[in-house]
Amino acid sequence: MSNLATYDAVKDQSFDDLVTRHAPLVKRIAYHLMNRLPPSVQAEDLIQAGMIGLIEASRNYDASQGASFETYAGIRIRGAMLDEIRRSDWTPRSVHRKARMVADAMREIENTEGRDARDVEVAESLGMSIEEYHQVLQDASGARIFSYEELSEVGEVVPHEGGATAARTRNSLEDGPDRGLEKSRFREALGDAIASLPERERLVIALYYDEELNLREIGQVLGVSESRVCQIHSQAALRLRSRLGEWLPEDGLK
Repeated sequence: MSNLATYDAVKDQSFDDLVTRHAPLVKRIAYHLMNRLPPSVQAEDLIQAGMIGLIEASRNYDASQGASFETYAGIRIRGAMLDEIRRSDWTPRSVHRKARMVADAMREIENTEGRDARDVEVAESLGMSIEEYHQVLQDASGARIFSYEELSEVGEVVPHEGGATAARTRNSLEDGPDRGLEKSRFREALGDAIASLPERERLVIALYYDEELNLREIGQVLGVSESRVCQIHSQAALRLRSRLGEWLPEDGLK
């Protein structure tokens, strides 16, 4: 066997080993996402997409860039799953439209009052009862609108020093210095937006993304129902959209 053939064989074996060792990571990420997606989304579809992401990660990983393979693969796996979710968007246009209305109302109230917009204020500005408003949040929780996961369009959510949550772009290990500077600014803006969330929303975000608890487990921590946690999570996501609008594409909302 030639030296080149030997090298290729060793490299292929290395790729296979990476994929085999990290296959459980695909399932873990898939089922974590499934906790807040409608029943129409099948775990098998997410796992299949995630495996493709894992294979791509094993082919493109460059250890010299400083990130561990698990961190890099996790970003690519989640990104592949989110791409699959976007391709098969199941959400009625009315849900996207109402979610955008909520985000716009939040922005207007907060710009006017100089503080966090309250549930009752947003509902009143939209001419809704508080029950109708909470239903909009419930419906929007599984929609392909800006949610915390949708940050993968700009930067992928990963924990960093001190347990705080920041954004890291899925392709950050492959980008040039100008793009890296842009993402650094986005991470700073995202960190500020998260830090400014109301305490309960910030806690739900931290428990879900940093501690990787599901909605039911978070409900047990907070002493509220799973559906209420879903509403809080959705409201936090929409509040982040209202505060990060300049960074996010409008075509994500229908």
